[in-house]
Amino acid sequence: MSSKSSSIPHKLIGVGVIRNNSGEILIDRRLSKGEMADFWEFPGGKIEPTETIEECIRREIQEELAIAVSVGNRITTIEHDYAKFKVTLFVHDCQYVAGEPQAIECQEIRWVTIAELEQYNFPEANYQIIELLKASRS
Repeated sequence: MSSKSSSIPHKLIGVGVIRNNSGEILIDRRLSKGEMADFWEFPGGKIEPTETIEECIRREIQEELAIAVSVGNRITTIEHDYAKFKVTLFVHDCQYVAGEPQAIECQEIRWVTIAELEQYNFPEANYQIIELLKASRS
């Protein structure tokens, strides 16, 4: 690995693929400012030094969407390099438990089917999650 790649920020992100009892998946649209503005995403956020990935996912989803989830198994781990930073996404299957989803730290939220995911504009790293979800459905 070159020294250039190690000088860019590396973000460790816990990501939840939240399913409801109808099998739909919750996605949210990022705010119109900052990195990845206006893109849709699977909810989650940066892992704090003192917490596990599962704790991070539960906390971020509670803070951003005001709902409780049960964090299940890891679906995948994705490493992706963007121009200004790199990410490692720790993607877990989650089950919606309680609360009414609210757009607290995002523009809007939607429950969608796996087939509908292709209609939304996601950050590049997220397309690997969508491909896995489509493959697991067949």
